[in-house]
Parts: sequence; structure tokens; C-alpha cells
Amino acid sequence: MSSVEGTQRGDGGPRRSPKDTFITIYGRMPVLEVLQDDSLQVDKLIVADNAQGESLDRILGLARRRGIPVRSAPPHRVKLLAGNGKQDQGVLADVVAPRMQTIGEFADNVPRGRCQVIVLDGVNNPQNVGMIIRTATAAGLAGVVLPRVGSPDIDPLVIKASAGVAFHASVIRCRTAAEAVEELRSVGFRVYGLSGGARTTFYQERLPDRAAFVLGNETAGIAEETAQWVDRWLSIPMTGGVESLNVATAAAVVSFDLVRRAQPADSPRRAASNARG
Repeated sequence: MSSVEGTQRGDGGPRRSPKDTFITIYGRMPVLEVLQDDSLQVDKLIVADNAQGESLDRILGLARRRGIPVRSAPPHRVKLLAGNGKQDQGVLADVVAPRMQTIGEFADNVPRGRCQVIVLDGVNNPQNVGMIIRTATAAGLAGVVLPRVGSPDIDPLVIKASAGVAFHASVIRCRTAAEAVEELRSVGFRVYGLSGGARTTFYQERLPDRAAFVLGNETAGIAEETAQWVDRWLSIPMTGGVESLNVATAAAVVSFDLVRRAQPADSPRRAASNARG
């Protein structure tokens, strides 16, 4: 979210929404932590014109030291841009997310070789979203598709759950999960839906290089408009009367089994894994 209408893509293409370029952080302590991290590029600060206090003075001092533009706005405008009327504390920062891209940009530049992504469909708990972003990044997946409809923006809660990884993660933005998987199928991805009722397990499936794994809402599952684009349904086998896993746990199972599959058959890591099994 930004007071800027849009930003020009580096390749001269169409203007991108600020929501597909920046991560907006609000609240004085989260903004202060961002400014203290020199690895993060802050595009600008927006401060309510009635804001004051020692913590704000520290924020403005750090912004001056780093040469970050500071804009003043009415309090109601800051609340609108933050998207959170209770916790903005009169200040927000637009942080550049260098690996964030739209689904169209990703589809136009799909990496060669193994390219696997997780698609979130109606996953609306910020803690789950943050943990999934952290897990997928650690496992080396090509990205996490985060729709604007049905999922939270990357806010301080998501950032905290990701342990800060979300700032640098490959997050792929789209309007809906259905639009994303349709786009992915058009560029050769096979789309898998995770469902407890699927007869074929994830471990049994032979996966192609280009694969997208859709994880749905823990209560409602994958939406019908997304399900129509699923090529194959897979389950994670469970025993002990357990019917399902937390969605972030399911994402971890998928992500790190993909890591295992990518290991050469004669690698020491794979051999050790097989020996333990």
C-alpha cells in the first residue's frame, strides 16, 4: 500500500501496483526495527501530521540518517494506507520486496529445470502464511503464490511468523488462486491439490519439473473455482486417527520431501536419509 499510484517495471513494462512492490509495515516498533536493518531498502515513511513522541523522534532520526523520504499525511490517510485502524500508531514504512512479483511476471520468466511453487487458496491466518513463506524459502522452492483475495497482506504478523524471511522471499502476487493456477497451467505446470480424501498419496506420485501444490483453507478446503484447474489430487498419509494437519505443517511436509527428491541418488545426504528410514 502506498500513496504512489504505481511503480514502473524495470523492463519498461506496465506499471505495477504498489501492493506488488512494497511490504507496508506499520506501528512504531516494527517500523523502528525495519529502519535499524540496513539490509532492507525502505522506499519511504508516511507519518501522521499529529504524531509525536520520543519513539517517533528516533524513527525520524534514522530515516534522515539513511536518506529515506518522509511524507506527512492526515491520520485517517495513514490508517487507510496501513489497512489497520488500531495499530498504525501514526507511522508506516513501505519496504521494497526485491523478489516479489506478479503471477504474470513469474509466468513470463519461469526458471529452467525444476520449478515448484506452493499456491495458497483461502489461507487467511497470518501466522500460517508467515510460516509457509519461511518453510518454502528454506526448501528452495521457486515461490509462494499469495492471492490478494482470501489471504492477508504481508503485514507485521506475517513478518514475525516468517522470522523476517518474508522481506526477501519469492512471493508471487495474484488476485485469486484460481487465476494463478490457470496461468501456471498455461506455461506447463501440473497442478496438484492437497486433500485428505485423495486416494493417491504425495509420496506415491512421480512429479514433473514444473509443479504447483495448492493448499486450501483448513476448514473449507480448496475453493471450487480453484479445484476446476487441479490436474491431480494427492493426500499426505496419516495414522492414529488423525484426519488432517495444520496447513503450515502440510506445507513443510511437501516442501522438504521435494528437497529429498531433488537429491542425487548417490549423494551422502540422500544415502543417510535412506539409512535412517
